[in-house]
Amino acid sequence: MTLHRIAKRILFGSIVLTLAFSGVVIAQEAPPAETQEETAAAAVGEFEGIVKLGLGKFFYLPAAKGYDVIVQGTIQGEDASFLTDKEVRVKGSISKDEPQVFVADSIEVKTASGQYQTVFTRTEEPMLDDYIGSRARAEFPPVGTMAYNKNEEWEGKGKAKVYGQLVDNAIVVRDDKDKEVGKILVDNISQFASYYIKKLRLFDKFWFYINIKDTVDWQVRRRTRELFHADVVFAGLY
Repeated sequence: MTLHRIAKRILFGSIVLTLAFSGVVIAQEAPPAETQEETAAAAVGEFEGIVKLGLGKFFYLPAAKGYDVIVQGTIQGEDASFLTDKEVRVKGSISKDEPQVFVADSIEVKTASGQYQTVFTRTEEPMLDDYIGSRARAEFPPVGTMAYNKNEEWEGKGKAKVYGQLVDNAIVVRDDKDKEVGKILVDNISQFASYYIKKLRLFDKFWFYINIKDTVDWQVRRRTRELFHADVVFAGLY
């Protein structure tokens, strides 16, 4: 082999090693890629569409899929029900405490002329006092067998969820054969729960997340199948 060919091979090897080393350095110095959640969170900031339901401080906007939009304050002197059936543009950010909540910083409503008019600008921090997020829902286990003589299934449980149908002021619970096995007397429904019950208007039965209260007297339970009192704090399909 001539000296000329040896020199060329040495030069080529040096170039390969240099490029390889550069690649390692670049790989080490390159910033870590964003996670999908971080990317999605960064992209969220504005939604447009027609509000399907507004109640209290929350409203349902299909374009904001997966989020409960909260309005901390009033909208022209009214609550979020003011926005029902209106086309809006809402700007804001995801709550640091509850990743399923989108905090509205400003809301604009489309007028008959096609222009957007500002109807809300947030001036205070959001209060999620009655909000029940996905993590909190895990604290509500399902009640066992429901029957007038099965009070051990609910007494002392505190929090629980039951599957049934809201009729007047009671949750009617049925067995697999659609036979009524008991009623839970509802003393109170939180505003957030009322909002979700209205969202579930296409369903007859769903899960009620409740705070269990006093058990109905034995003789009354046996006669009426009214089992116990409870406050409803959330409602959902699972």
